[in-house]
Amino acid sequence: MNLLSSENIILFSFALIIIAFLYSSVGHGGASGYLALMSIFAFPISIMKPSALLLNLFVSSISFLFYYRKNYFKPKLFYPFAIASIPAAFIGGFITLDNTIYKIILGVVLVFAALRLFGIFNFKEKEEVKINLPFALAIGFAIGLLSGMLGIGGGIILSPILLFLGWANVKESAAISSLFIFVNSTAGMLGFFLGGKSIPMESFYLVPIAVVGGMLGGFYGSGSFSNRTLKMVLGTVILMASIKLIFP
Repeated sequence: MNLLSSENIILFSFALIIIAFLYSSVGHGGASGYLALMSIFAFPISIMKPSALLLNLFVSSISFLFYYRKNYFKPKLFYPFAIASIPAAFIGGFITLDNTIYKIILGVVLVFAALRLFGIFNFKEKEEVKINLPFALAIGFAIGLLSGMLGIGGGIILSPILLFLGWANVKESAAISSLFIFVNSTAGMLGFFLGGKSIPMESFYLVPIAVVGGMLGGFYGSGSFSNRTLKMVLGTVILMASIKLIFP
């Protein structure tokens, strides 16, 4: 990676493994964390979006497999969100935002991601409530469009909504979000390609590093793993990155 010095490559790689580990442990692909990390290390935006989508594909799929094997996945709850989000993410992948607008929107989303890691939006499980189909479709479309534009999978937004509305418990929301992230990232990537853009070679160098963290996170997260200290540290890092993006 010519973007970083040898010392920074080691630091970046270590941070990338930690981010992939933590996000995969809760059924997420980690795009908001990757984008925050790349922002801190001054990656160009042309590399940030495709890299986040690519890493999301690998880490979210790994996380989903672990949760699926533990029977936490509820297909009937997943489909309404995916049906609306996939075309929306595809459309979002076509859209290239002005750099300043991109940084501000991403910064706001990262604030939300940081607050989630701090436990502010970690709603308690409720009695299971029957899903409202039109509302679920609208939520899926909105998250999908935002995901495609920013290069995220949307799980960081979907998970708390599922818990708040009582449509899933913590483990079920993790399983649903991981596959939701995968299909959104795939659609966003297709839109990105059809928009005439390509994935920089630097993005592929990051995949093996993130996969290591993703496999460990999926294994422990689908069990009983919880590490509040690491989440506090990661939340602080992401919050710092969001401030840097919004107030350069």
